[in-house]
Amino acid sequence: QVQLVESGGGLVQAGDSLRLSCAASGRTFSSYAMGWFRQAPGKEREFVAAISWRGGSTYYVDFVKGRFTISRDNAKNTVYLQMNSLKPEDTAVYYCARGARYSSGSYSVRQYDYWGQGTQVTVSS
Repeated sequence: QVQLVESGGGLVQAGDSLRLSCAASGRTFSSYAMGWFRQAPGKEREFVAAISWRGGSTYYVDFVKGRFTISRDNAKNTVYLQMNSLKPEDTAVYYCARGARYSSGSYSVRQYDYWGQGTQVTVSS
């Protein structure tokens, strides 16, 4: 059983930064692509960023490009999401998820099998 635990969320002001972390259990973390998604109240869960299993490839949704950076440390079984220049519209619960094995990553929710419990990010104007 894989467990993913997010941390690092909080209440910040517009323009501030946050770094989210997602710690994974299990010995095969490094074999899987990982992704970050978010869900705002009343909206569907949406893709934010993904990183390949080796970390060499990253993908972002257009509205976070240049502001967010996904990275991973396979020695620590952890994936990160550095969020800079935060905007009120970034307010949501952020989830990390495990993608396919030996994959470059995907924007599709259906390609992810394990999910964390989420961490709240609130950006005030």
